[in-house]
Amino acid sequence: MTTDQFAAARRSFLRAALLGSAAALSACSLTGPGPGRREDAGAPSPTPAPGSDTLGNGPVKVALILPLSQGSGASVVGVSMRNAAELAISEAGANDVTLLVRDDRSTPEGAREATQTAIGQGAELILGPLFAGDVRAAAEVAKTAGKPVIAFSTDLSTASRGVYLLSFLVENYVDRIVEFAASKGKKSVAVLAPENDYANVATGALQQAAARRDIRVALIERYKSGGVAASASNIATLGAQIDCLFIPEQAAAMPEVARALTASKIDPRAVQILGTGLWNDARVLGLPALQGAWFATPENAGFAAFAQRYRAKFGSDPTRVATLAYDSVSLVAALARTQGPRRFSEEVLTNPTGFNGADGVFRFKPDGSNERGLAVVQINNGTTTVISPAPRTL
Repeated sequence: MTTDQFAAARRSFLRAALLGSAAALSACSLTGPGPGRREDAGAPSPTPAPGSDTLGNGPVKVALILPLSQGSGASVVGVSMRNAAELAISEAGANDVTLLVRDDRSTPEGAREATQTAIGQGAELILGPLFAGDVRAAAEVAKTAGKPVIAFSTDLSTASRGVYLLSFLVENYVDRIVEFAASKGKKSVAVLAPENDYANVATGALQQAAARRDIRVALIERYKSGGVAASASNIATLGAQIDCLFIPEQAAAMPEVARALTASKIDPRAVQILGTGLWNDARVLGLPALQGAWFATPENAGFAAFAQRYRAKFGSDPTRVATLAYDSVSLVAALARTQGPRRFSEEVLTNPTGFNGADGVFRFKPDGSNERGLAVVQINNGTTTVISPAPRTL
């Protein structure tokens, strides 16, 4: 299918979209920054930082609050997300929504000002921001004005009624992998986790998910920088008392963790290694100690399709979180077209049927969190194999 044929088909589908299938998109984002982190902001671009922008010319105004600038330059992730929004508008048709793109300057104060400005210009709904502190600032303004927010932070504490998170939450990754492990007869798990915010959330989610599925948590080993070897040795003493090991670590740190597993003689053929979507990274997939490991992740095909169209339009590769902007803009364009005055109501946004998005099926929960359809993959010879497909409905 050519790009023009794809766009025409997409516009035709969105015109016929109904609640529950309103955002049929075509990309697949993986993981964004951890809770409250700004690590995906990227190095400042040599080009000047972009300012306000308007995309589309429809009667429904929606704000998109992004970290377009960081310091004195442009933010790579913000610009990529802005471009993804433009791609979504061009594919959905520009006649339903006017997208008010505003820069939060990667600061809470910038997010507050951008949200105030956009609402003053008639925005009915706020998309973004990305970072946790900025989401809290924008949400305070939006709630005062009675406007809903669809934000991109992975920090679940930023969610609340009327402030919905579209991001991939570590809680979803953990629940999916524990559910799968239980279905394969796993009964006892140990945790090898760094002392950081992401691991704190992941470890808490693991304990809750294990309790729901009658899996015993035999030991939780936390380590500081440079201390993983000692913690791995402690876990190795458990021997046959555990049949799986959960490691909520960032990709960059996994080579050191893998060396510690090997040195401690933790055999991945005897103890099933479990991880999160952060492992979908070449730095992890080639590690010998992790061959056979399982982790939950969105399926990859959608992101590849999205990235191809993005490159054709902008001549560069998108960041992974760019699909969050793409999905959200495609969703609101479809709702604006099909749902009339109730388009952004709580009833519509929290429809339990959910939406079929670029990153797979998802739905917003009334408390602002989300549920997503995730696959479980196994690491094999430097790549991944899907061993449990992502569900197509929730």
